[in-house]
Amino acid sequence: MSKGGFMKDALILFAITLVAGACLGGVYEITKEPIRQAELKAKAEAYRTVLPDAVNFESDDMEGLLASANKEIADMKIGKVTVDEAVTALDGSGTPMGYVVTATSNDGYGGAITVSVGIQADGTVSGIEFLSINETAGLGMNAQKPEWKGQYGGKNVDAFKVTKNGASADDEINAISGATITSNAVTGAVNAAVYFAKNCMAQ
Repeated sequence: MSKGGFMKDALILFAITLVAGACLGGVYEITKEPIRQAELKAKAEAYRTVLPDAVNFESDDMEGLLASANKEIADMKIGKVTVDEAVTALDGSGTPMGYVVTATSNDGYGGAITVSVGIQADGTVSGIEFLSINETAGLGMNAQKPEWKGQYGGKNVDAFKVTKNGASADDEINAISGATITSNAVTGAVNAAVYFAKNCMAQ
């Protein structure tokens, strides 16, 4: 191939790459806001699922609080979990009635699992809802079934633990059959949320 031919091909390839990059950038800008709105909607729905009696949810700047709490959580041996955000749930008169804490576990079988946990003012877990989970169909994805995730609701404990022998105490969660890794990952995230609500939000 002549030098001129090589340069021509290189310029064509460069032009194609430039156009493709511009197109991808354009698609990202077009889809960025709808994606953000969808995420906000999913989050709002999760909040109302885990604390249905709340009238409003108040968010404060918690960057520093989250950072210090996550350092403490890292030393608790509950897995690779972090608290992502937290909001205060308000009743009709604007009085705080609990919290919704969102936490992520990176110990899932299929990747990160993000869950929002509703926690009443007295520390009782009212429910959990998944924002992100990508576990094995028919196994780990069974965590989304009401009968499994419902095990956390109505219990006031400092931490939950997974059991394969049948839960016999409030702090015990029955493992999903064939998906102990998922069970432990979700429980780790819930424990991080409970810790944050009881030790940070309630101060």
